Amino acid sequence: MRIDGLSHGLFAIAVASVAILSLSYGDFVPLGQPFPAWIPGKEVWVYGSALLFLVVSVGLCLPRTASPSAATIGGYQTVWAVICALPVASKPLSVGAWILYAMLRWQSRRSQIPIANERAVRVAQILFGLTCVFYGWSHFEYADYTASLVPVWLPGRLGFAYLTGVGHIAAGIGIVVGILPRLAGTLEAVMMSLFGLLVWVPSFFMYPRPEWATPPQNQWSELVVTLMLAAAAWLVASSLRYPPVDTMKSSAGPSVRRSTT
Repeated sequence: MRIDGLSHGLFAIAVASVAILSLSYGDFVPLGQPFPAWIPGKEVWVYGSALLFLVVSVGLCLPRTASPSAATIGGYQTVWAVICALPVASKPLSVGAWILYAMLRWQSRRSQIPIANERAVRVAQILFGLTCVFYGWSHFEYADYTASLVPVWLPGRLGFAYLTGVGHIAAGIGIVVGILPRLAGTLEAVMMSLFGLLVWVPSFFMYPRPEWATPPQNQWSELVVTLMLAAAAWLVASSLRYPPVDTMKSSAGPSVRRSTT
């Protein structure tokens, strides 16, 4: 089994982007959550977390440190979720790190632990699929705002808002229920990637900038969040292409036969 280079690399870039943005603005900008007032030393948390993410983003690119780096991200996100009393599933980096860590262990044929077995990864896939459903529902709940994000050169911008909403919901259901899950995961990853390329990247070159692309701090934050979502989506799509149990059985077959003869 081989890790999809695109999803692995994009995830490392997303982690590095979180670190750079936090260092630039001195805040947890891309996480979208206020720092708990009861915890002292906000600056230490902000810059310490950013430096940690910067280090592990490099570690993700090295074969020997990729697995512990993914585990570090997942562990950090879990602690942050507990502190903020929010579900771990709301953090795209958390789900992505969870799946990447499991895939790395599958690739290296290491013994599985509870968070890296097939059932645990299936839970992560379902959580991501439910997130896609809610994301698609928001396209209908905030249809006018979503339509304002559609590039002006596309006709029927409101129609595109509804169409993409249906696409996210269908992809989420496909991942959760298991209806063409590989295709659903890939299409979700493509939609997330196109959203960043067609909406947020061009917004930096617009003059005057649209209201939804201001101020610059929010603009960069939204771009990084979109990158995080796209990275998580590509990892989910990659994990849906790999049947670890079958692979492990086939690789263990000869040794099992030898032990029984």
